[in-house]
Amino acid sequence: MDYDIAIIGLGPAGSTLARLLSPSFKVIALDAKHQTGNEGFHKPCGGLLANDAQKAFIRQKLNLPKDILTDPQIFSVKTIDLQTKLIRNYQRSYVSFDRHKFDLWLKSLIPSKVNVLHNTLCKEVRRIIDGYQITYLDQNKTEHNVTAQYVVGADGANSLVRRMRYPQHKIRQYVAIQQWFTEQHPNPFNSCIFDNKLTNCYAWSISKDGYFLFGGAFSKKVATQHFEKLKEKLSMQGFIFGEPLKTEKCLVVYPNRLRDFYTGNENIFLIGEAAGFISASSLEGISYALDSAEILSKILNSGHPKPNKCYYQRTIPLRFKLYGKIVKAKLLTTPIWRKLIMKSKIQHTEQH
Repeated sequence: MDYDIAIIGLGPAGSTLARLLSPSFKVIALDAKHQTGNEGFHKPCGGLLANDAQKAFIRQKLNLPKDILTDPQIFSVKTIDLQTKLIRNYQRSYVSFDRHKFDLWLKSLIPSKVNVLHNTLCKEVRRIIDGYQITYLDQNKTEHNVTAQYVVGADGANSLVRRMRYPQHKIRQYVAIQQWFTEQHPNPFNSCIFDNKLTNCYAWSISKDGYFLFGGAFSKKVATQHFEKLKEKLSMQGFIFGEPLKTEKCLVVYPNRLRDFYTGNENIFLIGEAAGFISASSLEGISYALDSAEILSKILNSGHPKPNKCYYQRTIPLRFKLYGKIVKAKLLTTPIWRKLIMKSKIQHTEQH
């Protein structure tokens, strides 16, 4: 084998694994993003770090550099139900940051011993006698082949590793669309929007660094039409959009069954969103990316004789936690339950 481990994708999951692996391994990591700057692939993401992700950084003894943080830091989310016309502000201790800078920062922490190939597209992962052959295109579109004993799919919602090696394991997918606008609201705010007529998931808005970001997750066939219709509705609610400065799109997985979480087999491992590890109730996946990468790194570093079985077992608590998010999502996306939850919160606040 050319390498012990090949990591496909260097988002939060892949970068964390590459950083935590023992230096005794010979590792190659392929990533679609450039090494620096704003060129290349950008993950469409609001850029909020939830409590569980903050705890993962505490365990890993990491602190965010100042230039990644964005202004303002907002500690409440305005929840808007367009069907019941209820509005409720919830306290949330998110850290707001620039997602692209965040991804590049995590990549910069990978030890130099890891062979990181930037601006690289993985085309195929093929089983061979002693491991796997990985075919990829480099930044000059030249095709290469390398071999590795272990392959880690950290390549997100549309994971090539998952699609190619486990085509029977499919998860519901939505199209996430996000547009950037010049901020024109007198008071910056973050919001979460529910409207079952246009999205079976939810939409969001975030103010940061003089920009107003608006996005949502929509069914594939009607994503663009429903996105625009939702903007029209929200314009009547006081949202100010103007001309979009840029539009971003990507696929996002939406697990709704326990078996949607799949960790891999036969020396292939899936981590982060490639494994389905994302919250169905908030589409937050960074904390689960960090957690799954940390779990796998400890297993591989220990030299466990059955790493796939061990990884499956040690992620059971993670999977059940995420199943709880599926139950929560079913409540939040059901209008009658959502109305009861929001009304009970309002009454509780008024009593205090």
